[in-house]
Amino acid sequence: INIGLQITEKRPDGFHNLLSCFYPVGWSDALEIVPGDAFAFSSTGLPIPGGPTGGKASRNLCVRAYELLKTDFDLPPVAMHLHKLVPIGAGLGGGSADAAFTLRLLNDQFALGLTPPELEQYARQLGSDCAFFVQNRSRYGIEKGDQFEDIALDLTGYHLALVYPHLAISTAEAYAGVRPRTPVTPLRELLSAPLREWQHTVHNDFEDSLFPCYPVLGQLKSQLYDAGALYASMSGSGSTVYGIFEKPANLPNQITHYSVWQGCM
Repeated sequence: INIGLQITEKRPDGFHNLLSCFYPVGWSDALEIVPGDAFAFSSTGLPIPGGPTGGKASRNLCVRAYELLKTDFDLPPVAMHLHKLVPIGAGLGGGSADAAFTLRLLNDQFALGLTPPELEQYARQLGSDCAFFVQNRSRYGIEKGDQFEDIALDLTGYHLALVYPHLAISTAEAYAGVRPRTPVTPLRELLSAPLREWQHTVHNDFEDSLFPCYPVLGQLKSQLYDAGALYASMSGSGSTVYGIFEKPANLPNQITHYSVWQGCM
C-alpha cells in the first residue's frame, strides 16, 4: 500500500515525480516456477493481461521478467504458473510484485548471483514500482516511484483492512486528473508524527480528482473511519481503500460485500 502520496511535478519524459511511503502487506498472488522441456506460462484465479483469457502471454509481467533476464543469462526453459488473487487496477502493485518475485525466484533457482540493487535495476525496466518488491519492506519512494530511501516506519501490531470496490482504475486515468504541486510539508516529516495524527495530515493526492468521479471511494474511506480506523486512505492510484486499526476490525455490511482482505501489518 501507499501511505501518503504527494505528486510534486510532471517530468519532461511525461512521468510524474512523487513522494510516498510504500509499505508491504499480506494480500498476495502465488507464483510457481519449475524446470520445463519448453517455456510455458499459465494462470488461474482472476483474469490477467497475458493470461489464458487476456491476450498474448508476452504481455504478462512474469513472462517479460523471464525474457529480460534471459537476454543476459543462459536461462533454461521453465514452466511458470501464476495464481492471481490481487485485483488489477486496485492500486496495490499486484502485477509489479509478480514481476519482481519472478526475478527473485529465477535469481535464486538458477544461482544467478544478482544482488538486491542489481535486481532492482532489472525491475525498473518492467515498471516504476516493481523495484520496491525486490526487498519488499517499508521504503520511502521518490522521483517517479522507482527510487527508494530507507524510512523508519514500523506498523507491526496494527491491523489492516483492504477494501477493493470492484472498480478498476487505470494509472493513466488517475494521472490525467492530478495537479502536481510542491508540498508545504514533505511526506517524510508528516509520517514522523504519531499515527493518530495522520488523518488530518497524510493525504493521497489522487483522492482529490478520483473521489468526485467515483463517490464510492470517499464513502468507503468514511465508513472505515466510522468502523474505528486510526487512519484510512486510498492506496496508490486506486481503487483499493484501506484502514489501519488497533485491533481486528468489525466491518459493516456496506463494506463486506466488496472484496476485503484483513490481517496483521
